[in-house]
Amino acid sequence: MSTRGSTSGVIYVHSSPSAVCPHIEWAVAGALGTRAELRWTAQPAAPGQLRAELTWTGEPGTGSKLVTALRAWPMLRFEITEDPSPGIDGQRFCHVPGLGLWNARTSANGDIVVSEDQLRTLAANSRGSESFTHRVDQLLGAAWDAELELFRHAGDGAPVSWLHRVG
Repeated sequence: MSTRGSTSGVIYVHSSPSAVCPHIEWAVAGALGTRAELRWTAQPAAPGQLRAELTWTGEPGTGSKLVTALRAWPMLRFEITEDPSPGIDGQRFCHVPGLGLWNARTSANGDIVVSEDQLRTLAANSRGSESFTHRVDQLLGAAWDAELELFRHAGDGAPVSWLHRVG
C-alpha cells in the first residue's frame, strides 16, 4: 500500500441480473487488486434480481475505481461509500438505471458536504423557492435516494462480506 494511507467503504449492489454477478465480482477484484467473493441473495424489491454487500479497505480513491468498474453495466442499482481519511473527504456514489451516476463528498458522520462554490452557484442560478428546492434536491441526490430506498430496506439483515486489501 502507498504512503497515502488507507480508507474503507462499502459496496451495495442493490439489484443485478444473476448472469452479471460473476462479472461484478471480477470487476470489483480488479479494482481492489484482490479476490472478491460477494454473497448474493434475492432482492425482494426486484423479483429475479440479486443483491450483495461488500465492505472493503484500500487506498483513498478506491471508491472511484469501484464506480468505474461497475458502470460497465448500466442496469445495476448500486451505492459505493468511501470513508474520509486524513486530509481527504469521504465519497458517496449512487447509480440508478435511467438516472445515471450521482456522487457527493461526505463528512466523517456520513452527511453530504455542500461546498461554498456549490452554494454560491445555487444562490446565483435559483429563480424562486421552487427552483432553489429543486437544486438543493439535486445536490443532495434526492432522486437517487427515492429510487434506492425500497432496495435498501429490502436488504436489511442481508449478509455482508468483509474484504481487506493485502500488500
